[in-house]
Amino acid sequence: MNYELTLVLRGDATPAKRKSTADFVEKLVKTFKGSIKKTEDWGKVDLAYEVAKNNSGIFLHFVLELDPAGAKALGEKIRMEEGIIRHLMVRKEKSASA
Repeated sequence: MNYELTLVLRGDATPAKRKSTADFVEKLVKTFKGSIKKTEDWGKVDLAYEVAKNNSGIFLHFVLELDPAGAKALGEKIRMEEGIIRHLMVRKEKSASA
């Protein structure tokens, strides 16, 4: 199944932290026998409200192919990762053919 995963890192995360987080996600996805189709760094964004004492966050976005059990396990691992203040994973529906 295809999933979209968006992570919000602390606003003061360095470029090295961004890279290490992306590598961490890639390694986890491979561990759960999945693949990353696309990775995007959406940059630093001011948050609408304070999250974990942060007024801004750095957004990373991934498009993944992963089975449902792997997606659940990935979410659990991400939840425990230091420096990620929020995450959202949604199943990407296949587009309807005309």
